[in-house]
Amino acid sequence: MHEKIATIEDVARHAGVSIATVSRALHKPDVVSGATREKVQAAIAATGYTANVMARNLRLNRSGMILLLVPDIGNPFFSAILSGIEQGASKAGYNVLIGDTQNDPEREATYAAYLRSNQADAMILLNGRLPAPLANSPANATPPVVIACERIPGCALPTVIIDNEQAAFDATTHLIDHGHTRIANVAGPGNNILTIDRTAGYRRALSEHHIEIDPALTFVGDYSIDSGIAAGRALLHDPKTRPTGLFCASDGMAIGVIVAAKELGLRVPQDVSVFGFDDIHLAAAYDPPLTTVRQPRRRLGEQAIALLLDRLDPKTPNKTGQSGPVIVPTELIIRQSTGPCPTRQTGGNSD
Repeated sequence: MHEKIATIEDVARHAGVSIATVSRALHKPDVVSGATREKVQAAIAATGYTANVMARNLRLNRSGMILLLVPDIGNPFFSAILSGIEQGASKAGYNVLIGDTQNDPEREATYAAYLRSNQADAMILLNGRLPAPLANSPANATPPVVIACERIPGCALPTVIIDNEQAAFDATTHLIDHGHTRIANVAGPGNNILTIDRTAGYRRALSEHHIEIDPALTFVGDYSIDSGIAAGRALLHDPKTRPTGLFCASDGMAIGVIVAAKELGLRVPQDVSVFGFDDIHLAAAYDPPLTTVRQPRRRLGEQAIALLLDRLDPKTPNKTGQSGPVIVPTELIIRQSTGPCPTRQTGGNSD
């Protein structure tokens, strides 16, 4: 004789609440009182109830899967973002499928096909580019998609980003306020929107402080430590042309610059100041600890999944766009890799 499988009705009866209340306690716990949640949890334990996720998904004609496209899963920058997305998705009863695209358009298109074949219900893009199948679709035929981290110019899909231009402006201004006038820009790939926005902020800060922009002080890297080392060697080897401050578009490149500076016998920040971007975990533990722009990465993930769940909610009209992107604020984290310009320090006018 088979043991009877507990149902949601059994849980409701045991807890002395309605089936709707049990459902809310499971899927929207924030709208249920703490006492009611405890009664429902106790009833679940007593009855041995397990939510049949596959049955629910079949009933709702959904896969229960959210597709997340990441350009480089090995990049530590994405870890907190992924954590924020996964936790929000799990609370809502969704699983997350991570696609490591390696910045390959063919891989992006392959993953995007999961939406067409109903293997995923929605997608979050962290790679700053719409996969070809979606880019060529009419706006009203696009499945629920949210863009995070990298804005896509001209795209009206819901977007969660930071103000990269303003953050770069603030970082460069910090160096200027410390007397630096010869400031290098260690940038990312030239066609990347983050590079475009952060370089614009760097240039605006110099212009507003009437400092001439020297193209020779911009080095194009790829956000990696290795490209930072190459930048440091190229920019710092000649004392006659050497910048006293460097704004780096990623912490990885900033760390690479410091490695190169040490190779050349330069002290950071006494001889050269280095400013990073992202505030990855290594930034605070490096020698010297890195001054950087802190991106609230977990919050970026939380905001992205909240926007996507809103689009997946059948009670919410399926909008093709919104009035503008959600801008998550950044913060300058001042540590020991930046300091007064050496000439100001020597002249006794240090801050």
